[in-house]
Amino acid sequence: MQRKAITAPVDRALAIASALRTLRTEMSGLEALAASLENGLGEPFAAAVELIGGITGRVIVTGVGKSGHIGSKIAATLASTGTPAFFVHSAEANHGDLGMIAPDDAIIAMSWSGDTSELKGIVAYASRFAIPLIAITAGPDSALARQSSVVIALPKVAEACPHGLAPTTSTVMQLVIGDALAVALLAATGFTPDHFRTFHPGGKLGASLVQVGEIMHSG
Repeated sequence: MQRKAITAPVDRALAIASALRTLRTEMSGLEALAASLENGLGEPFAAAVELIGGITGRVIVTGVGKSGHIGSKIAATLASTGTPAFFVHSAEANHGDLGMIAPDDAIIAMSWSGDTSELKGIVAYASRFAIPLIAITAGPDSALARQSSVVIALPKVAEACPHGLAPTTSTVMQLVIGDALAVALLAATGFTPDHFRTFHPGGKLGASLVQVGEIMHSG
């Protein structure tokens, strides 16, 4: 389908109003998530932190579509904050990438519905080799949730998309719960700025963590 260019002048007031509606809708999703953490979701969240903290391997994050893109970011955040992790695309897992997952790993599976067909292979693999599986989903009774060791059941909320179709509020909630897991694990393991410097030597952020002894010259 070819994109149609906007030929009429953009109504800037309407564009700003749309942006504000999006922000308010997504903020309401985060408020619902915070309320859930205070009313039942906190227990499975803490269980997920405990499970990940107890493994000797890595965290494998998986998903497809927009959930997959969010999962890739979560894996990167975990890895940079002291929890070894990487992303495995659920569809690629069915074509050989299951070999990347070892018995001492744990899997975080991202799926808003929990019934994504591409997840079947990796879920079955986890069950076969007794690999702990953490579901992040809004489908607490879904196929994914039923086969998971821990279910972080996100509240169902309205998408910011006016048609209710494009993942918007839902992906923000997935991203935030992933950040919350990474930060909770960071705190639990005593991860320090010095550790972060080891994993992040590049860019302005890395430069801000350089110690004097690493750049000073004597004589």
